[in-house]
Amino acid sequence: MTKRFSLFIIILSSIHSFAYAQKSSSDVGRVNTVSTAVPFLRITPDARGGGMGDVGIATSPDASSTYYNASKLVFSEKKMGIVLSYTPWLKNLGISDIFLANAAGYYKIDDLQTVHASLRFFSLGNITFTDYLGNINGDYKPREFSFDAGYSRKLSDKFSLGTSIRYIHSNLAAGQEVNSTEVKAGKAVGVDLTTSYMQELKLKNNRKGIVSAGLAISNIGSKISYTDDALNKDFIPTNLGIGAGFRFFPNDYNEIAFYVDFNKLLVPTPDTTKDDKGNFLYKQKSPIAGIFSSFGDAPGGFKEEMKEIMYSIGMEYWYDQQFGIRAGYFNEHALKGNRKYFTAGVSVKYSVFGLDFSYLVPTSSQRNPLDNTFRFTLQFDFDKIGKKKYTEEELNEL
Repeated sequence: MTKRFSLFIIILSSIHSFAYAQKSSSDVGRVNTVSTAVPFLRITPDARGGGMGDVGIATSPDASSTYYNASKLVFSEKKMGIVLSYTPWLKNLGISDIFLANAAGYYKIDDLQTVHASLRFFSLGNITFTDYLGNINGDYKPREFSFDAGYSRKLSDKFSLGTSIRYIHSNLAAGQEVNSTEVKAGKAVGVDLTTSYMQELKLKNNRKGIVSAGLAISNIGSKISYTDDALNKDFIPTNLGIGAGFRFFPNDYNEIAFYVDFNKLLVPTPDTTKDDKGNFLYKQKSPIAGIFSSFGDAPGGFKEEMKEIMYSIGMEYWYDQQFGIRAGYFNEHALKGNRKYFTAGVSVKYSVFGLDFSYLVPTSSQRNPLDNTFRFTLQFDFDKIGKKKYTEEELNEL
């Protein structure tokens, strides 16, 4: 399908700030949404997390942990896992060619070490560019992608650390000109630093539970620009996430889990202060300076900083590790994006194969690109890799 450049700008606006914040009558204050470039890096890629309000920092490990907290992967009971996910974008508006696709996997070298990687691809469809007179300049297919690889290791039976390095490529309008300035593809590099804690608890009647917690600082890296303007490069979505969870096994067939995540972007809060050439001063900070200043640079002080914290809560139920149901809620302050929504999801598993679905229902007046949208994830989990090594007894039986 084709779209005019004006529609392209609207789509980019919805993507690059996720949502426009609206001022509530019960909220006295100035709308001051924290925005970044390449925010597709912060779109929840999998249907499992998407069904639990976007939680995932302290959930039980699977291949999608490469997005939330890769250090969990060393606690996986499986030898190897792969996920393939598909997320339609702006589906509620009747647009069918904008989507996020994600592939991720991990391999346990041994009980202490795991390697992992993921590839994320974001398509913005087919765009028809026009000049100021309405003359068609041609069609273009904006694309963004990231690739990361990493390593995780246990420090003890309960603690682990993980790290990933990520390459980011954002080609939105390369070759076009805006105000006589040539647009180029943006490129950046980021790093994730993560840690996890998991402990099994012995409860009454020989039942067990698992307490988990995690911390993830993601996308620590260079700024990105689509022109040669060195002073106005944009921050990538560096994020601090903290999560906790509890899994309970009332019997051999049932599992119930509850999770909560808190997230905050570690980039400067926008302000209107400019230098003598008209450039915003907050954009001139280095990525590291932006991380440290993000804890205290909000114009409204500590109260406004607290409004920048997003939270998610989710629950998950499994029967015999074959059928699962999920529910969750995500909340963002009205003056910082105003995303508020419920989610639900289901899973089915058979042998090494699993299929996850999730659905998002908005609860605020703010439109969400994922309103009333289904997301899908295919999972493959393997206990053994390669040919089985038979014992002498098994060989005799054969």
